[in-house]
Amino acid sequence: MARGGQALARVAVAVRAGAAPLWWSGILGAAVGTLPPGLTGRRVGLLAGAALFLIAAAAVFLARRGRYAKLAAGAVRAARADILQDRAVTARNRRRARRWWLFPAFPVAVASSFAVPAAVGLLIAGLGAGLWLKAVWIGRREVAEDRLLWVCADQLAKGGGPAGRQVTAYRTTGIAAGDAAPGGARRR
Repeated sequence: MARGGQALARVAVAVRAGAAPLWWSGILGAAVGTLPPGLTGRRVGLLAGAALFLIAAAAVFLARRGRYAKLAAGAVRAARADILQDRAVTARNRRRARRWWLFPAFPVAVASSFAVPAAVGLLIAGLGAGLWLKAVWIGRREVAEDRLLWVCADQLAKGGGPAGRQVTAYRTTGIAAGDAAPGGARRR
């Protein structure tokens, strides 16, 4: 990196990276999980799963919102020497760092269905939905403030996520920078 520049990763993309794998693992696990009747029966499993879905989505959506807001409020403009990381690179790095809980999601959802059908699958899908909702919330903040939020990729790689203790500050750019739209989705 030339002249002290840092690699920057989009905050919304880092949050959103785990949403799709968790969502699809949970939905597929819940679908397969409805096949065996389980110990509690399908109806109880689906009702418990629906409750767990809502609780998990709300918990993930609300977790650390104050920290995100604090870091966003203190964000400074990115330097000219800073390098903006592509959306695909950020998503791939985040998924690799979290593969220890992304890969076993489907097998755990299916295996638990022999006890409580579809419940754990819907819980896992709720985690993915909560991450997606948080990314949308960040995107709305970005649009309202007319600036995109970035985090140092080195701090993000240390673990803890884009609002973890190792993250000391966010950087900002104009709304048109990078290859991801506000909220972390692909630009159209």
